[in-house]
Amino acid sequence: MLPKTPSFRLDGKRAFVPGGSRGIGLGCAVALAEAGAHVVIAARSEAPVQDAVAQLNAAGFSAEGVAMDITDLPALKAFLADQSFDVLCNSAGLARHSSAFDATEDDYDAVMNINVKAAYFMATEVARGMGPNGGSIMQISSQMGHVGGIDRTVYCATKHAVEGMTKAMAIEWGLKKIRVNTICPTFIRTPLTEATFNNPERLAWITDKIKLPRVGEIEDIMGAVQFLASDASALVTGTSLLIDGGWTAG
Repeated sequence: MLPKTPSFRLDGKRAFVPGGSRGIGLGCAVALAEAGAHVVIAARSEAPVQDAVAQLNAAGFSAEGVAMDITDLPALKAFLADQSFDVLCNSAGLARHSSAFDATEDDYDAVMNINVKAAYFMATEVARGMGPNGGSIMQISSQMGHVGGIDRTVYCATKHAVEGMTKAMAIEWGLKKIRVNTICPTFIRTPLTEATFNNPERLAWITDKIKLPRVGEIEDIMGAVQFLASDASALVTGTSLLIDGGWTAG
């Protein structure tokens, strides 16, 4: 008998996508919704959340949204206490780029609070609410969780931390059938990266490091999200899926 490819479908699953109102996060939300999941988007501002939800529902998908500051841990925990999700795809994050000498304490705290602290407690609360069949937790990390980068010392520190906590959570929650992984993109073309791509010096640095002859697009992330959310990755946990065009291979 021939083996059968596991399904990438997510019908009947509920997925939580913090940071899902724009950019990479919106791409993640669309990918999960296309595979059949009911998607709950969270972001700080109400209007972008509701706009994203309206677009998803108009396209025939199933979505709802909530305006939330994920660094407000009591509010985050209160929300998640009343919810049960099969999939977490955390795309919420912050970057404040400067030299290591110029990074301020406020920069450090702000980036750490979103990229590490909120990501940590969000994962634990979602995992706590997962049923006996477990689920999939994805953190949108970065190639900068595996290498260093110009003017990115604080950001790199947070993403290396996310990689470490992902491995530990995967070990701890394996018997609960909860898989924990990261997706690590290279520079992806979004409104937030426009300034970087418009800087000739930075663009030259990026294109020299990426081995494929182009930068990343949001669509490059979406297949990885479906894969890690679904049964197609049933034996994948505690690892990183690098979508970096070969950056870290060099």
